[in-house]
Amino acid sequence: MKLIFGLLGAAMMIAFLLSLILKVKEVALIVVVMIGVVMMLVDLWNARNEADT
Repeated sequence: MKLIFGLLGAAMMIAFLLSLILKVKEVALIVVVMIGVVMMLVDLWNARNEADT
């Protein structure tokens, strides 16, 4: 269940940040957002085997 909520949260976060990127279109912002998205996805990948609490 945690994986489903994690994927839903990741999709919502990416949609929010994508709208921000499309509006601002700065290279530095795009780089920072991409680093954050990769970190979020790595954390989600690592948390997939943890027990649900």
